[in-house]
Amino acid sequence: MNSPSTPPAAALSSPQTAVIDAGRGEETTVREPLHPVGRRIVSVLGALLSATCLAWALDLHTALGLAFHNEQFLSIVLGLALAISFNAISVRRTPHAGLSVVDIALGAAGLLACLWISFSYPRLMLDVAYRTPEIVALAVLLFLLILEALRRCTGWTLLIVVLAFVAYAMIAHLMPAEIRGKPQGVAPLVVYLSFDPSAVFGSPLVIGSTVVIMFIWMGEALIRSGGGEFFRDVALAAMGRRRGGPAKICVVGSALFGTISGSAVSNVASTGVFTIPMMKRTGYSARDAGAIEAVGSTGGQLMPPVMGAAAFLMAEFLQLPYAEIALAATVPAILYYWGLYCQVDLIAGKGRMQRLTETIPAIAAVMKEGWHFLLPFAALIFTIFHFEKSPELSAIVATVCIFVTGMIRPYRGHRLKPADFLKSLAATGRTTTDLFITLAAAGFVIGILNSTGLGFAMTLFLVKLAGHSLLILLVMAGLVSIILGMGMPTTAVYVLLAALIAPSIAQAGVPHIAAHMFILYYGMLSMLTPPVALAAFAAANISKAGPMETAWAACRIGWVKFVIPFMFVLSPTLLMQGSALAVLWDSVTAFIGVYYVTVGLVGFFRRDMAMLPRIAIGLCGLAAVFPDASVGIGIPGAVSAAALAGGALVLGLEIAAVRRGAKTSAA
Repeated sequence: MNSPSTPPAAALSSPQTAVIDAGRGEETTVREPLHPVGRRIVSVLGALLSATCLAWALDLHTALGLAFHNEQFLSIVLGLALAISFNAISVRRTPHAGLSVVDIALGAAGLLACLWISFSYPRLMLDVAYRTPEIVALAVLLFLLILEALRRCTGWTLLIVVLAFVAYAMIAHLMPAEIRGKPQGVAPLVVYLSFDPSAVFGSPLVIGSTVVIMFIWMGEALIRSGGGEFFRDVALAAMGRRRGGPAKICVVGSALFGTISGSAVSNVASTGVFTIPMMKRTGYSARDAGAIEAVGSTGGQLMPPVMGAAAFLMAEFLQLPYAEIALAATVPAILYYWGLYCQVDLIAGKGRMQRLTETIPAIAAVMKEGWHFLLPFAALIFTIFHFEKSPELSAIVATVCIFVTGMIRPYRGHRLKPADFLKSLAATGRTTTDLFITLAAAGFVIGILNSTGLGFAMTLFLVKLAGHSLLILLVMAGLVSIILGMGMPTTAVYVLLAALIAPSIAQAGVPHIAAHMFILYYGMLSMLTPPVALAAFAAANISKAGPMETAWAACRIGWVKFVIPFMFVLSPTLLMQGSALAVLWDSVTAFIGVYYVTVGLVGFFRRDMAMLPRIAIGLCGLAAVFPDASVGIGIPGAVSAAALAGGALVLGLEIAAVRRGAKTSAA
């Protein structure tokens, strides 16, 4: 973890993967063993892991005339991930200081077992039904190693959730009628979870090892070429001279950086060391500075074109092209950052924050030196949308573009070398280890939901509990999403919610894409909401404010994230579902409405506002935010238009009052 004194350039050019101890709010780097031999082992394994996924994404085995089952490839990936996790992370969840014989043996056992499964997969599939001693031994070993690796990579929270589902499977036949399932024996269940394509080798691990890792590799290459510094410089040049400049740099920088990182905590660790101290110097409190960074970094997982791993899983669950998912996410993501931008601007005005005194580069100079960083994104978008290629192939094309341009054009002394290709593969393999372990564990949960019928039972149970009220169902789903998300990686949260909660929302008549976006937004809210707010705790570690007060401030500053999911569920026009005119009108009114509500919450517009105008403009904003279709108004746009006019009237009265005061003072 970079300390707050780390220079921005170092912070942004050396991204690290970190985990938060949910109980203490401490951040610990876990991806690099301290022993040089251990680092070399992990680097080699990481490079092999990334190279294996790259070869599979390029379909090299077919080009060579070889045929493999999908599960054979996934077995190799899982084995390498297990070997890396045991060699990188000690039993105490800290980086290995030495060489642990026991952990090396555990890592080797996981790798060899998975290689054996891969090599013998066609034969083993014939033996699974008979549960031979070989099958049972391999299944038990793999099951236990994945659980221990899960604890080391993500902590106790997700492990307890997985074990709770396993316990449910054991006693499903004894549960109340609403959630009763088929009885499961220990051996049949473990064999099923460890071998079945709908369990550990299911869609989560498939998406992670084919699509997500390619985008993470793209981000790793971009950072090594100086892309992180370029994004920071663009944000500094564009926003540095504005009111509340440091906070706006945080908003813009986090949005840009989030498009490639897709991780809230790593966003905080990478950009927070630069933005948080700057915000504090210009007058923001340590609490608000940390909260602004946490909210900005969390939104990176929602920002197209890359978004986070959950977006690719959503495309798989919904059987939709990723391009359609990214397009649907565009307006809500921009609306999210617009709400944050309005918040920091008005807070700066209310607190009369100082302007930046640092030398601010000209935007033309930044673009002249770093324009080539736009080419990979153009290549990515063009390949996905125009040529309609797969996301993984599009990411590979963009990464190749990064290496080519990065070797030709340096940025602030960062020039890619041929050796960086192997280094980026090794770093990507290390970074994605916890993702693969998490996805394997998520496969266990999905397997249990399928084998017991709990997923279908939970849908009926929630719909029945909510009665015929969609609003009650959404509130319940939101609360469950936040609770399940506490202390868990976003990917795991989404997989759980997609299986447990999304079907019940869709059952109530909500479009499937809106239901899945709803749980994605609310699942990620756990990054900000107490008691386990990983992004807020990471930001508090830099700002030196209290973790809990930072988390509560993040909920206040990021209020729009609580509202957006209800907006696009009640009327999916914000997800680009509907006529072009309806999408445009609802989007415009939503943006203006968010500004109105933020003015009311902060209580500032040209001057400090009295309580009555604050309430009035807040209500006008809420009426404008929610599309008219969501409240069943017969005249399209009537409520939104009236709300916009009412809010404009309140702001007009405030402007007139300020002018009268200025004239009085002048007289």
